[in-house]
Amino acid sequence: MNAPVLTSRARDAASTIPPAQAHARARRLEPRPPAASFAEERLHRKQRLAATFRLFGRYGFDQGLAGHVTARDPEFPDQYWINPLAVHFSQIRVSDLQLVDHDGTILVGDRPINTAGFTIHSALHRARPDVIAAAHTHSTYGKAFSALGTELLPITQDSCAFFEDHAVFDPFSGVVLDDGEGERLAATLGDRKALILQNHGLLTVGPTVEAAAWWFITMDNAAHAQLLAQAAGPVRPIAPEVARLTAGQVGTHQGGYYSFQPLWDWIVAQEPDLLD
Repeated sequence: MNAPVLTSRARDAASTIPPAQAHARARRLEPRPPAASFAEERLHRKQRLAATFRLFGRYGFDQGLAGHVTARDPEFPDQYWINPLAVHFSQIRVSDLQLVDHDGTILVGDRPINTAGFTIHSALHRARPDVIAAAHTHSTYGKAFSALGTELLPITQDSCAFFEDHAVFDPFSGVVLDDGEGERLAATLGDRKALILQNHGLLTVGPTVEAAAWWFITMDNAAHAQLLAQAAGPVRPIAPEVARLTAGQVGTHQGGYYSFQPLWDWIVAQEPDLLD
């Protein structure tokens, strides 16, 4: 295989890096440096949140007034950013996002918000200080799989990301409008990263907007894959010890963060107005 052609600047830079260190860097992605201020971190989260809605619109995760994704504010952790009600995911911009507190008071924005979304996300953000973002929509495959009332099986490498890291919330008791129901949902989630809401859909959380968004996208994909496999015939799940090992390889939140990056680059290039 031919060696890559380097510019003179790249050659100069490469020559200052010890060979072992250069090889190590080539095998990993660099973490995001900490934000210099609350304002910088807030903008980062809001931009990724708006991008998430645009991506969810592309994936067909929109369903009328249903669906909501939130991002905790970095300066005021008892407040979070959420999408306004009745704005299509494919049209949401950074400037459309609204700030709400745990009491349901809209602090930034002049549009209504999804009441069920407030109930669910308020309970999650209260119960899980480590959760920066949470995502829930009525995606088609998520809804179909939720009707089975079972957890995902580790039948593919990708589905292993959720092995022993998700649960089923049942039974379905209508639209989540009661605070007690939101608290029960948060208790069922526990310290996991995902829930299957029986007869309802999927929900994912993460310590970054990027991770929560990626887990939702890939969980819906895993649900789709299992539905296809089971329709074709009996499935052969991966052995628990191998699934557990694979979960540690593909199911980390850092991995979820990195997996979101190509989608971020693509959607911003396709729809730069989301940053407005």
